Amino acid sequence: MSCQSSIVDIFSRVKYAYPILEGKVKNICTDEEYTKIVEEIKNANLTKRFETLINHEIERYIRQKISPSFWSKFKNTTNEEHGFDEFKIAVDELYDNVRSFVPLLERLEELTRTGEQSRDITIQRKAQILSHFKLIVRATLLSQLPLSHEIIIEHFYKIAFNVFCNTDSVNTDSGDQEGSECAGCNKELNSCKCQDIVCTFHEINCKLIELELLERLVGNVLTSLIYIRIKDHVTQVCDRSFDVSQLAPLENWLETVVLSWLTRIYSGGSSKSMSLDEKIRIAIFKFKQKLSHYLYETYTKIRIDQLFNIIIEYDDSKPAIEDLRICLERTDLRKTLVHSLQDALKTRLLHPGVNTSDILTAYIAAIKALKQLDPTGVLLETVTEPIKSYLRSRTDTVRCVISGLLDDYPSDLADELVKGELLQLDDGSIDEDNENWDNWMPDPVDADPTKSTQRRMSDIISMLVSVYGSQDLFVNEYRTLLADRLLSQLNYHTEREIRHLELLKRRFGENQLHYCEVMLKDIYDSKRIDGLIQTNNTYTNDNIPFSTSSLILSAQFWPPFKEEWKLELPKFIQQHLNKYVKIFETLKGNRTLCWKPHLGNVHLEIELKDRKIDIHCAPIQATIIINFQNKKQWSLDELAEKIHVPATVLRRKITLWVSQGILKEINTDVFLLQEESVTKNRTVAELVEDEENESAMASASDQREEELQVFWSYIVGMLTNLDSMPLERIHQMLKMFANRGPGAVECGLPELRHFLDNKVRAHQLLFSGGLYRLPRL
Repeated sequence: MSCQSSIVDIFSRVKYAYPILEGKVKNICTDEEYTKIVEEIKNANLTKRFETLINHEIERYIRQKISPSFWSKFKNTTNEEHGFDEFKIAVDELYDNVRSFVPLLERLEELTRTGEQSRDITIQRKAQILSHFKLIVRATLLSQLPLSHEIIIEHFYKIAFNVFCNTDSVNTDSGDQEGSECAGCNKELNSCKCQDIVCTFHEINCKLIELELLERLVGNVLTSLIYIRIKDHVTQVCDRSFDVSQLAPLENWLETVVLSWLTRIYSGGSSKSMSLDEKIRIAIFKFKQKLSHYLYETYTKIRIDQLFNIIIEYDDSKPAIEDLRICLERTDLRKTLVHSLQDALKTRLLHPGVNTSDILTAYIAAIKALKQLDPTGVLLETVTEPIKSYLRSRTDTVRCVISGLLDDYPSDLADELVKGELLQLDDGSIDEDNENWDNWMPDPVDADPTKSTQRRMSDIISMLVSVYGSQDLFVNEYRTLLADRLLSQLNYHTEREIRHLELLKRRFGENQLHYCEVMLKDIYDSKRIDGLIQTNNTYTNDNIPFSTSSLILSAQFWPPFKEEWKLELPKFIQQHLNKYVKIFETLKGNRTLCWKPHLGNVHLEIELKDRKIDIHCAPIQATIIINFQNKKQWSLDELAEKIHVPATVLRRKITLWVSQGILKEINTDVFLLQEESVTKNRTVAELVEDEENESAMASASDQREEELQVFWSYIVGMLTNLDSMPLERIHQMLKMFANRGPGAVECGLPELRHFLDNKVRAHQLLFSGGLYRLPRL
């Protein structure tokens, strides 16, 4: 018999031993028959050939029979229960089909057995054949993966996860037990299927694990499903208040719920990871790391979206800030935080509809919160730059800061002032003696190296002063505010102002506040001098029916006054003031007094036909109504000429008496005295309050603008000679040549930029490409 005919004969007998070659799995021949067939194959040296042939036929059978049947169950459906059942049927059928190959695989192992193999080698060979078979199953199934295969897988694990999380929960639609349903399977309690679902869930997972299909088939669906559940849970948790830390409960939820569920999946029902295979434990550990990172990332993104509100609610929101700080160290979302918070600040805070005081309150809260969030100060430096730029554009910023410092009620700025820390400005230098080199840490990689000193500042007042780069503007504003407060009070009490001054001296230094000390001393001296004048016999023998008290100010130490028009007082009042001056001159020898009649306060008692009015008002308002005592009707121009006051000012001041019904405008700019009462439009208190809110002093910004005009001639000269210069070069040149000598005016870089930008807006300078130049004539 030829070799070819021998192979054909053996192959025909192998078909009987391996019905897979005929498209069937069952009806395998008996052991005795198979033993003879194996001997014939080995004698013909055809073992490898037939092994390859059988494996190929196994793969073909799975591809043509088992795989299409398995994937036919994965239909697109919106019914979760139907999807759950279809996935169970598909896995059960696949598992039964694969198990039917076991006898055939045992025959295959016997075919490849060589000589007297040891038991260990036999076991190892069986494992290799089984592993190769499972590889064929996986590869063949996954090669025919349908597009919608994840739908029923998601239904299956979604239902199982919901049962796991809500097994002990009950939904009650009404108060009675009849409306109760299980929160796990959403069935009525008397027909709950949770236990069946759990058993089916563990059974299917065990089969998938045995087939080594769990990770390949359902891994992506599990990950997606868990991600959705984590995001929903974190979102729900973050909707609560910010005064409780949520990170630890979230981590505990991830460990006890999500990872416990995963462990049950991979273990086939056990909740103890120690019973798992080492490879599976490693896989779960890596999965845990991935899920933990996603948890931190999700929590961080949600908190970043809420960060503006968290900052506004600081200090109550410290726990949320601490959670966010921990998460930022474990994620790469610093840039996202910076852009998101800056957008929120610009949209919700930095616009004309928000008061400057509210912006400062938010800025102070941001300083505190961002210092806790990032102790290096890099986030604070980056995020708050738009706030500082916007505050520089508001004219009342400095006044609001100073008012906050001097507030008698508890406030952030008042508390900071009491701390008494030294003022720290970013002058570009580092105090090496005070540097704690033992605890030194390098700045983060995203830090600006030119602002390292500024980031070391933890003092809020220093941060606010650094907005303008110079403390001169703040000191001048304090002088103006102090002058307003001293001139507006009706007594000589200065205890509160002295206390504030001493606190400010600890911040700004005594030299900066020397003028303010003189101003307070003027009040003390005024009290003493006025007391001497009041007791002078010459003054007391006068029969004038009113008394006068004065504040005697050292003009060169007080801020300039806003209005300097000369009010013409009634003659009997002016004579009394002249007598007051003469007595002062006798006390002080070579000194005299120059009255400021537009300042002060007058107590008037007005008697009309049917009523009496007792009121405090400004001297100009008292002068207006006294002139109506002799003449009942005045035109605005006539009265303005008589008392030497601009008509625009007179029009504003006369409103008090019109509103009180004492005067009436009978024609345009013509006023008549009303002896009988009429309806009042506004109360005296409201109008007096309006008067008190008007400052008699020029604002610090106006004063500072005038001081900075000293630099203008230097700048014009520099740009005339050098054509164009950048801001930094102009600043350096001014420091070299303009800031020399006693009483020199200092100017920081931000303040100089603001000054030059005003000149650009006034068309006195041109700015292009980062360079300033004079306009060409």
